[in-house]
Amino acid sequence: MIKKLLILITILTVQFSVAQNESSFGDGEWLKFKMSYSGFLKAGSATLSVKETKLDGKNVYHVIGKGWTSGLIKWFFKVKDQYESYFDTNTLIPYKFIRNIDEGGHTKDLEIDFDQAQNKVYVNDKKHKVKKVFDTSPNIQDMVSTYYYLRDRLDLKNLKIGDEVKVDMFFDEETYGFKLQYLGEETIRTDFGEIESLKFRPYVMAGRVFKEKESLTLWVSKDKNKVPLRIKADLAVGSLRADLEAFKGLKHSFKIVVDN
Repeated sequence: MIKKLLILITILTVQFSVAQNESSFGDGEWLKFKMSYSGFLKAGSATLSVKETKLDGKNVYHVIGKGWTSGLIKWFFKVKDQYESYFDTNTLIPYKFIRNIDEGGHTKDLEIDFDQAQNKVYVNDKKHKVKKVFDTSPNIQDMVSTYYYLRDRLDLKNLKIGDEVKVDMFFDEETYGFKLQYLGEETIRTDFGEIESLKFRPYVMAGRVFKEKESLTLWVSKDKNKVPLRIKADLAVGSLRADLEAFKGLKHSFKIVVDN
């Protein structure tokens, strides 16, 4: 479950905003999350950083997501993951995705190139020295670009409680259907104070990585940034939680109802 929560945070773990001309994020944004088991046992951390650059002459955002275990959990299950995505600054469609992970000794080193014009994905498994080509649906996302794509393109003006949003996402060697349900608004207590939030239930189609039966809840700030504030996974015994711990470079002011 730690691995899956780290993956969700990297996705993000997901940010959303009212459809508008002005972007909700930009160059220099950095977010850090702390993870805990049953609300008190430190489990790990995750970060997301955004930088504008060029890839093959195209203007792109280069996002790096990192996740790692710490504290007592590290002695039982060590995780050190890094995910990178290069996606277009205008369309937010990905061109390249990198996954380099070590999860309890299970390692992967993948480099994925997207040919969006031909709806094909080229997967280079560097660990096993194997290259494969896959057909995909149009405008396919990777697991990191999905986070930013939904952040800017989901229109909350007409979103009602119970509504669902779906996005196709390519992960490793398969296309997954990422599904999100809107649960309404809630004011939650955070390290920064009480913050108005939008509440979601993220799902993906049943597969090797995610299972719909897992109970996951996501809270994002109800402001122009739509920063993920908290992700909670209810387990058979206890729960795993990730909370926003630090940030910098937000494009808009961070709205706090009551300061700590």
